[in-house]
Amino acid sequence: MDMITASRKMVIFTGAGISTESGIPDFRSPGGLWTNNMPIYFDDFVRSAEMRAEAWRRKFAMEDSFANARPSRGHKAVAHLVRIGRASHVVTQNIDNLHQAAGVGDEQMIELHGNGSFAKCLSCDRRHELDWVRSEFERTEESPNCPACGGHVKSATVSFGQSMPEPEMVRAQEAALACDLFIAIGSSLVVYPAAGFPIMAKKNGATLVILNREETELDAIADLVIHDEIGDVMEPLLGLN
Repeated sequence: MDMITASRKMVIFTGAGISTESGIPDFRSPGGLWTNNMPIYFDDFVRSAEMRAEAWRRKFAMEDSFANARPSRGHKAVAHLVRIGRASHVVTQNIDNLHQAAGVGDEQMIELHGNGSFAKCLSCDRRHELDWVRSEFERTEESPNCPACGGHVKSATVSFGQSMPEPEMVRAQEAALACDLFIAIGSSLVVYPAAGFPIMAKKNGATLVILNREETELDAIADLVIHDEIGDVMEPLLGLN
């Protein structure tokens, strides 16, 4: 807590571990989201109508499973740190929209892997709500096309093989280089380029803190490493002014 109170500009970086308390399993662990289904690559989604339909089948099955997910103690603590001006930005690998549900605004939110709570047209970038996509999919059993331009409609998330969102990458880099304290929470820190931001912050002089239940590949360069339950560690921060 002393590091937080001494910081002038803190950035919080989050991965799947912050959402497990909300009932959303991570990807790599036993029982995780990749246990039964390997990810569908972006090129396969674009190339194959069958793969597009399969992607939406999986998406709506996940929506049904995690419909009742609510922000965890970790999400709430992060939102509190933003609200009181302690954290300038939240950089996340997550797509579950739970940081926003906890109260983090768009100006502070940087989503490296997109957002799974809506869809976009791959051709014209028009936003489509999931209720409309689902009604069209259930009516036709096919992935819907954009009514505006006829392009493929895809969840607004970054798939394997898909380019990272350049504006978000630029914002994350600027935040990492401007902070004096970088706290990585619930990330295995193995997925690049996202995992490069804590390294970037550390090399630029920021204090690096890693909070994760398991060891990470960046533990050796961190100033403080905490292997514990995220909610237990973060909850006391709700009382910080």
